[in-house]
Amino acid sequence: MNTTTDSALNAPGLRAAAHGLAVCLVCHQLCRLHGSHGRCPRCGESVYLRKPGSVAKCWSFLIAAALLYLPANMLPVMSSNSISVRQSDTIMSGVIYLWTQGSWPLALVVFVASIMVPLLKILVLLLLLISVQRRSVRQPMQRLKLYHLVEFVGRWSMLDIYAVATLAALVQLQALGTIYAGPGAAAFGGVVVCTMLASQSFDPRLIWDPIAEHAATAGGDDGRA
Repeated sequence: MNTTTDSALNAPGLRAAAHGLAVCLVCHQLCRLHGSHGRCPRCGESVYLRKPGSVAKCWSFLIAAALLYLPANMLPVMSSNSISVRQSDTIMSGVIYLWTQGSWPLALVVFVASIMVPLLKILVLLLLLISVQRRSVRQPMQRLKLYHLVEFVGRWSMLDIYAVATLAALVQLQALGTIYAGPGAAAFGGVVVCTMLASQSFDPRLIWDPIAEHAATAGGDDGRA
């Protein structure tokens, strides 16, 4: 490839979106669009230059997750009835119980997966949304890595729900008592679902739009100078 072609491909402001090209998010086929959207010729999925209403949808799910986070941690996630004892446990009381019983590795796993991870997901998505709306050009790769991290850890966020379901099945099979999920479990499930929907609604390509616009403006200024 000659020098002229290299310069053209690396020119500031040269973007696929500016030429009506976008990648299918399902099969990653590069598609030519007619206007702002089209259909992938390979898998038939709708393809957009940017996800429609990405920021508004992400804000909606994120606010819902934040509102559910408090009851998820304050209300009991599990209630148990035995012959002589009736007990309700929140996520934190379960962590404390596991710690005092010597199961500190399991207590640490539950604390990280059920308390820290949902909170960090909310904070990271909040940071991404604010940076996109403020048209920030700072540290785009770091923000993109944070987004991919949120997507990756999302699958490990239902640890408490799995534990409650397993304990309920074991105890009821032994006919020693009953265990059932409390209102905190429903709220916690809502937090997990809402954060997952928020991350899926967010379009990471929005991170790069201000950078491309800034590069195009800088390139234009250099050319005029």
